[in-house]
Amino acid sequence: MIDNIRSKALSVLSSRLCLAAVLAFVASCSSIPRAHVEQPPVVIQSPPPEFTIAAGALDTWNAVGQILVHQNGVTYEGRAQMLGLYDVDYRGERFLIVTRALNLTSEIRVTTTQVRTALRDGKPDSSAAAIELLGFLQAQLPEELRLIASSKKIAPVKKRGKRSIRH
Repeated sequence: MIDNIRSKALSVLSSRLCLAAVLAFVASCSSIPRAHVEQPPVVIQSPPPEFTIAAGALDTWNAVGQILVHQNGVTYEGRAQMLGLYDVDYRGERFLIVTRALNLTSEIRVTTTQVRTALRDGKPDSSAAAIELLGFLQAQLPEELRLIASSKKIAPVKKRGKRSIRH
């Protein structure tokens, strides 16, 4: 009798488990479309198109100009020394190369100039051509700055001669 009760209990339990499994399967195959939750796009920010170099702004601007005029494929359309910029055309794209002196701070302890690319409206330019030319400038600037520094002439010291006293 006890075995009979156990067998009926197990039969009811297994029937309920099968029913639960069937209901779960049917629920997962529902024909009602689920609401699609759109995930926000992942924005990968490229590094800013700029670098800094330990040199004065005027020397850096001059060195950038020397590099640009000797670089094949670069046409500079204009320049403005007071603004520290060159308007260039490279690989069919027109953009600005901007040099700017940075203020001395607790982090910046030597004369430093920022060199960056910008669109004509001043916003950073991360185009392939701008990044390529900026990388070329970054590689060539140290040597060009050395050439500029070595070509600066030191004014000769005047010898003191005898002074004549006029009466």
